Amino acid sequence: MANSNGGNINQWTGQPYSEKSKNLAVWQHRDEFLNAFRANQVLALVAQTGSGKSTQIPQFVLDDITSSDVCSKMMIACTQPQKVAVMSVSHRVAEEMGVTIGEEVGYKIKFEDCTSSRTVLKYIKDDMLLKEAMIDPLLQCYKVIIIDDIQERTLSTDLLLGYLSQLLTKRPDDLKLVFMTSTSLESEKFKSFFQQHYPSIHIMKLPERLHPVEIVYSTHEELERNNYLDAVIKTVVNIHRHEPHGDVLVLLSEEEEVEDVCQKISKEFSKLGDLVGPMKLVPLYSYLPATMQHKIHEETCSGRKIVVTTDIVESSLTIHGISYVVDSGFVKKKVFDPKLHIESLVMSPISKASADMRSEHAGRSTSDRRKGKCFRLYTEESYNNNLDLETCPEILRLNLANMILSLWKLDVDDFWSFGYVDFPDVDSLVCAFATLVNLGALDQECKLTNIGEMMSMFPLEPQMSKMLVVSPQFNCSEEILSISSMLSVPNCFVGYREEQKEVKAKFHNIHGDHLTLLNIYNAYKQNNEDLSWCNDNFINYWALKEADNIRQELASIMMTRLKLNKCSTDDNNSINIRKSILAGYFMNMAHLDTTGNYITLEGNKVVNFNPSSNDLDGHKPKWVIFNALDATNYNFIRTITTIHCDWLVDSEAPWSMYYELSKFSNSEAKSILERLRAYASYARMLKERKLADGKLGKHANISTFHRLLPYQNNRKRKQRI
Repeated sequence: MANSNGGNINQWTGQPYSEKSKNLAVWQHRDEFLNAFRANQVLALVAQTGSGKSTQIPQFVLDDITSSDVCSKMMIACTQPQKVAVMSVSHRVAEEMGVTIGEEVGYKIKFEDCTSSRTVLKYIKDDMLLKEAMIDPLLQCYKVIIIDDIQERTLSTDLLLGYLSQLLTKRPDDLKLVFMTSTSLESEKFKSFFQQHYPSIHIMKLPERLHPVEIVYSTHEELERNNYLDAVIKTVVNIHRHEPHGDVLVLLSEEEEVEDVCQKISKEFSKLGDLVGPMKLVPLYSYLPATMQHKIHEETCSGRKIVVTTDIVESSLTIHGISYVVDSGFVKKKVFDPKLHIESLVMSPISKASADMRSEHAGRSTSDRRKGKCFRLYTEESYNNNLDLETCPEILRLNLANMILSLWKLDVDDFWSFGYVDFPDVDSLVCAFATLVNLGALDQECKLTNIGEMMSMFPLEPQMSKMLVVSPQFNCSEEILSISSMLSVPNCFVGYREEQKEVKAKFHNIHGDHLTLLNIYNAYKQNNEDLSWCNDNFINYWALKEADNIRQELASIMMTRLKLNKCSTDDNNSINIRKSILAGYFMNMAHLDTTGNYITLEGNKVVNFNPSSNDLDGHKPKWVIFNALDATNYNFIRTITTIHCDWLVDSEAPWSMYYELSKFSNSEAKSILERLRAYASYARMLKERKLADGKLGKHANISTFHRLLPYQNNRKRKQRI
């Protein structure tokens, strides 16, 4: 039953819609959109960021299809590529509709489901809709699926574009799709994709509402990785001191920088005292609770609001009142190297498309429509000549192991003919299959195994999922649950590096970062999750709160759905915990060679410890595993734990298949492991040949052992290892 009041009355409150909503660009084209929606099964809407498409279009659709059977049985899903957007937009829509969040309007993100049986409009992270499709391939609970911000080209959004094209053929009469983007669909790749997979799609374009933005470029190159934060702080201070009233949006490269910059800005303003007016600093990052994220939309009674965030607001969020944008010009992205089998965090300049979207936030939603200002901390020459035109899609730069696992669960048998907007790199696909085989998720014929089935249940990367699945075998599932939850949130420390270093010593574990994170979580729980305790120890309370929520969700999956054992190891025994971590991250191993450098076994890459990692009591362990690599001039590895080299050649261990040493290039680490493997073979031989009286035969001597070694590694045959 369509809304009979022409869209002027909010059916949920019985009151007229607010003028703020009706001033949005999409409201001028409401009837045109609904006519196109009713006439077509698949509709694409091209509308500029800030037009209201994310908040208003789902409400238009809900008003149009509302009927008793729909409300009781079927919902509207609206995906967002960013977790922050899911939470923020859903709260805004619930507020506009006059309903309670979690009731008629809800949201679902990783580790949090804020919906109920009454929910008719669900905002959902794109990867979580894929997870739902693994359980219900027809997505039967949805009547309309809206995929927002497809131009962001996240891996999950790209997979949804391909998967839904197949789903349409199975539900031709009772499912409608709406795709929304803030950029044109006229590029050749999008045109060819939609022509092939959605030939009947109707494309509707809203005219752009241009507003004046003054671009202020840096007069010298600020794109220096070691000083751009200083330039950010200096620019914010100058805006607050010298520019007319208006809120400021600061865009940084990663979440860890947000709190750091907020503290430094506060420190600068405190020095200035009465020379500057009042201001309100609002940090924004993904693991803040929804109530705190919603503060970006609160109006300040006096003074200036300064929102400090990352690229998460580029296209997904509109913050009213922003007059000034400070664009650092950097973004930190994951990039996978199939030759090294390593996914790295890479700091790189943004694209021109990102720079343009960032600048559009300036002055777009101010009430007086005055000219906005965007301060770009890079030169005009850099913008014109050094920035890529478009942002690289995730499918071309990420480890595809999780994608392969997802497609298997979605019953996609032919990976090569799946509907990709951009076909993934063949080397990356081959490497992804090899990774999953090594992890035991696929068998030698690339079919999903029981372990792979269990791994796919977790909303985590495959390595961490494997670590959780095998943890009961090492009698440490409780500890691995805590470590996994801490790894799922960003850096839990706040404050300056000197303060962090002093506090880290309280929780320090000689074996590395994973066990240090475990100590922090245990201390947080022992101190009754106390906010003041976190503040005293320079620990981010909200990060620990989020980690605790994640742990509960992971525990539910492990114990309830997978029926895995709940067990805990001896407090003094870190070996089982480290072996369980090794079972997931055995491909990320580095060895300290005789030159004093750490070298990865895969690819022989020289790496260094990240300064934020545990200093391991100042000593340099011979063998370590790591979770991530920051590809900078120094190739820093982060989240490090020590291991014993003899664990790597254990033929019964979950990682034994990976350490077939013949496939690795020659290195000092390979030579040591070959000697260890030969020694293990010799030990087994001795055990098999042991005489009945317990003595060894005369053939069992050290020369026999050395003859087992590879010739090139055995020039001094009499030298013991």
